[in-house]
Amino acid sequence: MRDPTPDTTVTGRLNIGEGIEPDVTIEDLPDPTAPPRKEFTGALRPVAILDRGLGYFEAFILTAGILMMAVTSVANVIGRFVFGRSLYFAEEVNQYLIILITFAGIGFAARNGRHIRMSAFYDMLRPRLRRLLMIAICLITAATMFLLAWYSWLYLLSVYQTGRIGPATRIPVYLTLVWLPIGFVVTGVQYLLTALANATRDEVYISASVVDSYDEPSKD
Repeated sequence: MRDPTPDTTVTGRLNIGEGIEPDVTIEDLPDPTAPPRKEFTGALRPVAILDRGLGYFEAFILTAGILMMAVTSVANVIGRFVFGRSLYFAEEVNQYLIILITFAGIGFAARNGRHIRMSAFYDMLRPRLRRLLMIAICLITAATMFLLAWYSWLYLLSVYQTGRIGPATRIPVYLTLVWLPIGFVVTGVQYLLTALANATRDEVYISASVVDSYDEPSKD
C-alpha cells in the first residue's frame, strides 16, 4: 500500500509535496543579512552600466591581487623550509601587491557602502535631512578623493623622474604607484554616483546601489 505522506525531502531543489518542484531553489533565495540594492534605471541606465563596470574591474583587481599575494607567500614558505632557499623577490612583490589591493579596495568599499561611518548625528535626523546630508558628505568626499588623486599623480611623476627601480624585480617603481591616482579617481566617481543616487531617489543611499537600512532593535 502506498504511503500517502507527501515526500518533502530536499535534494538540491525544494520539493513541496509529492511530484511538485518549484522554479525557485534554496540558492535563489535572497540573503536576509545583505543590504537592499537598487540600480539606476531609465535615462540614468548608462550610469548603472558604468557603476557595474567599475564593480567588475575592482573585483577582478582585488581577486587577482589577493591570489597573487597568497601564491607568492606560500611559494616563499615552501622554498624556505623545503628547499632551503627563499624567493628573493617575494617581499618586494608583496609590497607592490599591498599597494594594489589597498587603493583598488577603497573604491570597492565605497561601491558597497562598507567604509566606516560616524553616524551619531546622522541617525537622529529625519529621512529627508539624512538624504541631504548624505549628498553633501558624498560631494565633499568626492572632491577630497579627486584632490588626493591629483597629488598622487604629482608624486607619481616625481618618482618617474628619479628613475628608481625595484632592487629585486628591477621593475620601475613608478609603475607600482599607478594605482594611487586610479584608486582615488575610482573612489571619487563612486561618491559622485552616490550623490546622484540620493539626488534622484526618495531613499537614502550609502552607495550608488546600496540603500541605507538598519535592523530594528528587539523589544524583548
